Amino acid sequence: MEIRTILQPECTACATPGSKKKVLQLISEIAAEQYTDLSAQEIFESLVAREKKGSTGIGNGIAIPHGRLDNIEQPIAVFIKCDESIDFDAIDNKPVDLLFALIVPSDQCQQHLATLAYIAEKLNDKQTLKQLRKSTDKTQLYQVIAQ
Repeated sequence: MEIRTILQPECTACATPGSKKKVLQLISEIAAEQYTDLSAQEIFESLVAREKKGSTGIGNGIAIPHGRLDNIEQPIAVFIKCDESIDFDAIDNKPVDLLFALIVPSDQCQQHLATLAYIAEKLNDKQTLKQLRKSTDKTQLYQVIAQ
């Protein structure tokens, strides 16, 4: 699998959202801008519904918020680097600065799990993490995550 198949350059950003709720809203807005048949509100509700089941903060400053929607056919990704880490209720209780959000079709459970595993593995690579955290703009950020 290649990240480029689900993550568009326009869905990558460096931001200072300030809180978990605000970063989920930002993710939803970015996705809705690129996929105009979706509303930011429905994306946000899907992400929040998943967070209510347990935080998607996987540790080491990384979160992989994700949700499911009935009205999409392909996975959609948004990648955010926070200029300042935010509290995300991660499993290691450390703040998060890298978020790879994934919105997937409701009927693609197995593909969804495989995609999440691939992203988690990629984000656990120390060299990749170092490069992502050194990135100063969204173009550089996209180049690192998509390579």
